[in-house]
This record gives sequence, C-alpha cells and structure tokens, in this order.
Amino acid sequence: MGANTKALKNRIRSVDSTLHTTSAMGLVASSKMRKSNERMQGGRQYADAFASVVDVLTACPECAGSPFMRETDGKRTRLIVIAGDRGLAGGYNANVFRLTESLGHEAVYPIGKRACDRYRAPHNSSEYYTGAEATALARRLCTEFAAGEYDRLGIVYTRYVSMLSQVAEVRWVLPLTRAENAGTLGVLFEPDEETILNATVPDYIAGLLMALIRESFASEVAARRMAMDSAGKNARAMIDDLQLQYNRARQGAITQEITEIVAGAGS
Repeated sequence: MGANTKALKNRIRSVDSTLHTTSAMGLVASSKMRKSNERMQGGRQYADAFASVVDVLTACPECAGSPFMRETDGKRTRLIVIAGDRGLAGGYNANVFRLTESLGHEAVYPIGKRACDRYRAPHNSSEYYTGAEATALARRLCTEFAAGEYDRLGIVYTRYVSMLSQVAEVRWVLPLTRAENAGTLGVLFEPDEETILNATVPDYIAGLLMALIRESFASEVAARRMAMDSAGKNARAMIDDLQLQYNRARQGAITQEITEIVAGAGS
C-alpha cells in the first residue's frame, strides 16, 4: 500500500509540473494575441488595397500579354508553406502539412522552423520573417515564373476565422487571373498597363506573403492558447482524480495499520 501511495504522489507531482508548463505557455500566447491580431488586420488591409490595383490592371486588355497572365496546365507547381516555429498548438502545423501533401508539388519554400525541419531547409522564423526576406523570395519566384520555369505558385497558410477556428488553405497567386468586375476607373497608366503590371507583381506578392504570414501567426497564437487551455483543464481533472485515489489509498493504509495494532494488542 505504501508503494501505491508513493507512485500516486509522484504522478501528481509530474502532472502538476505539466500544468505549470501549459499555464505558462497559455499566458505567453495570451500576451501575444492583441499584437498579432493588430498586425494581421494591418496586413489584410494592405493586401486588399494592393489587390484592388492589380485587379484594375489585369482587367485591362493590354495586360493579356503579360508573362504573369500566361495560360498554363498547372503541372509544375511550387508552394510557399507557412507553418509555426514551435509545436504545442493543437493541429496547427499538422493541418498545414496535410494540405501541402494533398496538393502535389515540385518544390516547397518553407517559412517557419517546423516547416523548415519538415522540408529540410535552412531555418527561418514565421514570427520574425521580414519584408526584405519576402521581397527577395517574391522577386526570385516571379523571375522564374516569367522565364517559364514553372506553371503555378500557391501559398499554403492558415486563415484566422476566430479564436476557436483556424483553417489551413491555399492561395493561388500565379498565374494572375483577369478580374471580371474591375473597371479602370478612368485611370491613365504611364508608360502603359502591361509595364506597370509587370513591375507591380513582385511587390504585390511580397505584400500578400507578409499578410498571410501575419494571419498564420495570429492563427498559431490562437490555436496554442486554446490547446494550452484544454491541456490545463485535462491536467487539473487528472490531478483531482489522482488526489482522490491517493486519499483512498492513504486511508486504506491507515485503516490496515490500525487493524494490525488492534489485532496485535488482542493477542
């Protein structure tokens, strides 16, 4: 009986240590939530504003000959994959990787330490990814697409729906498609529409990439907060159950000791 109480006490200590860890990680995630959401909203607004300009340009008949609007069969696909720097965020990383593998691809450009580990690339950070890094990657991929080296470019990221819901999605960015409902709004382009579009696309993709990285990070923070809350509740429930078992075992041991003392005195 004594060995049983000792084992239960050790398990209670172990689960309590886990509870402290999950609580600390939950607090860290909570502290990052407001800032990450503000950055996500700013990124969305910037990307939407840039997209409206690109829509106006792609609607112009003069841009039909742009290398970024060429028709392709989509067989040679490249993906930018945005995952987290750490785990313990529920299914956040797993959902991104599952979607990536379902799409089929000839090359992956990972962002985030977990994605870099999976696709064996030098580490970078999704939390601290810079605009300069995004611009360099976007220009490289645009140059290679214009040269016909591949047919389609997508960005795999996690869309933030709410604190309780984040969805892994792919955003196809190249080739560009003609915006049906966008008008020129009387805009005069100099020197011409196609030149402006070709010069704009790398910056547009870089801006969109940064916006989706920020949205993915906000999703990661929310997923980790919910995962840590759930883990904390489970740990507390487990501690309560183990404490009850410990008390019963201890009570049984005391009762046995009393019985043995009484029996010894009677003899």
